[in-house]
Amino acid sequence: MHCTPPLVRLLRDRGKRSLLAAFGLAVYGFGTYLQIQANIGLSPWNALSQGVADHIGWTFGNASILISLLVIALDLLLREPIGLGTILDALVVGWSIDFFTWTGWVPVSDSLPVQLVLMLVGLVIMFVGAYFYMKQGLSCGPRDAMLVALGKRIPRVSIGLINIALLVAVLVASILLGVPPGLGTVITILGNGIIMDLVFKCLRFEPRSVEHENLFETWRAMRAAAKESGEPAQPASPS
Repeated sequence: MHCTPPLVRLLRDRGKRSLLAAFGLAVYGFGTYLQIQANIGLSPWNALSQGVADHIGWTFGNASILISLLVIALDLLLREPIGLGTILDALVVGWSIDFFTWTGWVPVSDSLPVQLVLMLVGLVIMFVGAYFYMKQGLSCGPRDAMLVALGKRIPRVSIGLINIALLVAVLVASILLGVPPGLGTVITILGNGIIMDLVFKCLRFEPRSVEHENLFETWRAMRAAAKESGEPAQPASPS
C-alpha cells in the first residue's frame, strides 16, 4: 500500500476521529465510575461486570473489557460488522473506570441524597461522553452491535422489546453471580432513555443521522486512497 497524500489525509482524519471517540469513551467511563461510587445498585451490564470481577478476582474495568471482547466475538459470529469505535469502546471504557477508581477522586457514598446525585450526574456525564463518541461515526459499541444483530434476526419483535429481554437476561446473570439489583438499577433502566434524550437535545445531536463506518469500509477507503496520486490532472498538450 503506497503512502499517497490522499492516504495520509485519510489516516489523519481517522486518527483525529479515533482520539475524539476515545475522549468521549473516557468521559463515559467517568460517568460509569460515579454510578459505581453511588453504591445503590448498578445497571445490568455493569452489575454483570462486577459479578465477573468478584468471581475471578479482576478489577471492574478488566472484567468489563473481557465481557466486551466476548460480545464482539458474538457480534462477529452473528455477522454484524464492527468498526474502530467498537474496539475502542471495548478497551477505553474499562481502562478509564479502573483509572478513576485508582485515583479515588470520589469516595463511595452511604448517604441517599448524595447517592442519588452521583447516580444522576453519572448518567448525564455518560451521555455527554456518548455524544463525543457516537458523533465520530466509527461504528456502534459491542452491546449495541449485538442488539442490532438480534433485531435483524427477529424482525417481528420491536428492538425495544429485544433490548428489555437482553437486559433482563444480563440482570439475571448478574444476580446469579451475587450482585443484587438496587435503586440505582431501576434508575438506570428507567432513566437511561429520558436522560439520553435530554442530553442529546441540549447538544442538538441526532444519533440516527450519523453514518457509521465499519472496519471493512475503513480498509476499502484506505486502499482506494492508496491508489490515488493526489496530484491534479495535467491538461492535454495542444496538438
